[in-house]
Amino acid sequence: MKETYSSTRTAQEIVENVARVIIGKKPVIERALAAVIAQGHLLIEDVPGVGKTMLAKSISVSIGCTFKRIQFTPDLLPSDIVGVSIYNQGTGEFQFRPGPVMSQVVLVDEINRATPKTQSALLEAMEELQVSVDGVTRPLERPFVVMATQNPIEYEGTFPLPEAQLDRFLMRISMGYPSFAEELSVIEGQEKTHPIDQLEAVASSDDVIKLQDAAKNVYVDTAVREYIVSLIEATRNHEDVSLGASPRASLGMFRAVRAMAIFRDRDYVIPDDVKELAYAVLAHRLILSSAARMRGLQTRQVIDGLLESVAVPGASC
Repeated sequence: MKETYSSTRTAQEIVENVARVIIGKKPVIERALAAVIAQGHLLIEDVPGVGKTMLAKSISVSIGCTFKRIQFTPDLLPSDIVGVSIYNQGTGEFQFRPGPVMSQVVLVDEINRATPKTQSALLEAMEELQVSVDGVTRPLERPFVVMATQNPIEYEGTFPLPEAQLDRFLMRISMGYPSFAEELSVIEGQEKTHPIDQLEAVASSDDVIKLQDAAKNVYVDTAVREYIVSLIEATRNHEDVSLGASPRASLGMFRAVRAMAIFRDRDYVIPDDVKELAYAVLAHRLILSSAARMRGLQTRQVIDGLLESVAVPGASC
C-alpha cells in the first residue's frame, strides 16, 4: 500500500497544479491524467474557448515533458507531422529532421480539419509508439501521449475521424462551461497575467513512467474483469447500436480503471471505477443505428441503459 500512497500523492499533486490553470474542472483533469497514466491518448471535444488547448499545455508543463503543438489544417501533409529526410550536400547523405510528433506530449489542435491521409499519419505513432520515414523506423520517447481537440459544432471544412482512428483514443472528454463563480475566478486569475505563465513542473517524465508502472500493479478482481467484458459485449448486442466497442475498448477500460484507482488511493479496482469511466471510454466508439438516430437517441442514453442492465459484481438483486 505504501507504493500506492506515494503514487496517489504524486498524481494528486499534478492534478492540483493543473487546477491552478483549469478552474473548477478537477474530475476532467483526473480523467485526462488517467489517460496518460494508462498509456492512452485523449480526445477533447467541446465548443471553442473552454480551455481544451490550455488543459493539454498545463498537463505537459506539470509533468515536465517535452511538448509540441500541431495545428491541423486542410493543407497539412503527413511529413509535417512525422518529419522528413533532407539531402545534405555537404555530407552527401540524407539527414532526418524530426516532426513535432517526436515529442512526449503532442497537442493536435482541431484534428478533424486535416485530410484523412494526414490524420492517418498519427496512427502508427499512437498505436505502436514509433514513426517510419523512408523505410527507417524510429521509436518515440516515453511517456508519449496525443491529446487531440475538435469542435463538435463546426462541420464545414472538416473531415470526421474514421472509426479506426477514434478507436485509438482511450478516452473522449468534454470540458463544459464553468459555473458563474468559476468564470469570475477565471477573469480574476487572468487580470494581469495568465496562470500558465507561472506554472512549474511538480513531477518529471520519470515520475510519470513510475505512475504508469504502478498502475500495472493495481489489482483487478476476476469479477470486475468479467464486468468490463460484459459491458463491452453488451454494446455489440444492443438493438440501437450498429457498431459496438472493440476488444481494444476492453483493454483500454482495463488500463483506465487501474489508473483511476491510484487517484482514489486504492491498490485495487471496484465496479464504480468502471461506471465512472464508461462514457469517456465507450461513447466515441459506438455508432448508433440509423433508426436510433432518427428517434433522437443519444449515445449517453445507451450507455446509461447498459450500466443499469449489466449485472454489477457483488450487487444484490
